[in-house]
Amino acid sequence: MENSKNNTVGYIYALQAFFAWGILPLFWKLLSDIPAMEVLAHRIFWSFVFLLLFILIKKQKNIIALLKQKKTRNSLIVSSLLIGGNWGLFIYAVNINQIVEASLGYYINPIVNVLLGMIILKERLNTLKTIALIIASISVIYLTIDYGRFPWIAIILALSFGFYGLVKKTAGIEAIPALTVETFILAPIAAGFIFWKIFDHSGALFSGNISTDTYLILTGIVTTLPLYWFAKGAQRIPLSAIGFMQYIGPTLMLLIGVFVYDEAFKREQIIAFSLIWFALILYTISMIRGTRQKQQIN
Repeated sequence: MENSKNNTVGYIYALQAFFAWGILPLFWKLLSDIPAMEVLAHRIFWSFVFLLLFILIKKQKNIIALLKQKKTRNSLIVSSLLIGGNWGLFIYAVNINQIVEASLGYYINPIVNVLLGMIILKERLNTLKTIALIIASISVIYLTIDYGRFPWIAIILALSFGFYGLVKKTAGIEAIPALTVETFILAPIAAGFIFWKIFDHSGALFSGNISTDTYLILTGIVTTLPLYWFAKGAQRIPLSAIGFMQYIGPTLMLLIGVFVYDEAFKREQIIAFSLIWFALILYTISMIRGTRQKQQIN
C-alpha cells in the first residue's frame, strides 16, 4: 500500500516537471523584448538565489565539500557551461520564434543520449535502439535538406543537454546540490552583467516596469522548481516511465509553437517529426523491455 502511494506521488511530481518544462515558452515569451543574454543572466542569478535558500532551509551542508573535491569541481564547471549555454540558446530560440525547432532538439536528445552512451561509455545497443538511432538520424538529415540549412538550434540543444547528462551521470552527484554549485559558478558573471546593465541604465531590471521586474525574478523559480519536482519523481518511479514521460515537454512546446504562436509546420516537417516519434516509440519499447528483464533477473 505504501509503495503504491509512493509511486503515485512520484508520477505526480514527474508530470508536474514535464508539464512545466513544456509550457515554459509561454513564460519566456513574456520577456521576448529583452535580449536573450540578459534574460539568461537573470535566470542563472535568481536560480542560484532560490537554490541557495532551498539548501539552507533543507540544511544540506555538502555544497562546500563538492567544491573542495577537484574531480567533482571540474565536472561541475564543465556541466555549468553546458547547462548555461543550453538555457541561453533555448531563450534565444523562443525570442526569434523558433519554438518548433527547439522542441525538435528535445525530441532528438534521448537518441543523442544513446549515441553518447555507445561511443563514450561503451554501452551496447540492442536492435530496437539501433533502428531508432538510424531513423532519428535520417529524419534530421531530411529536415536539414528541407530547411535548406542545418537545424543548428535543435542540434546544439540536443548535444548540450546530452553532454550535460553525460557529465552528471559520470559525476554521480544529486541534482539539487549539483545545480546549486553550477549556478554558483556562473552567478558572479551573471550578477556582474546584471549590475553593469543597471548602472548603465540599459538593463530591464528596475527600469520602472514592475511586471518585468517580477518576471525576471521569477526566472529562478521557473527554472529550479521543475527540476526539484523531477528529482523527487525520479526517486519514486521506474526509469522506463521517466523515459516515456520526458516527451511530454517537447510535445507541448511543439503544440504551443504551432497553435499559439503560428509558427510554420509544413508537410515536410510533419514527416520528419513523425519519423522521430516512431523512433522514440521504438526507444521507449526497448527501455521497457530492458527494465522488465532486469526485474525478472532480480
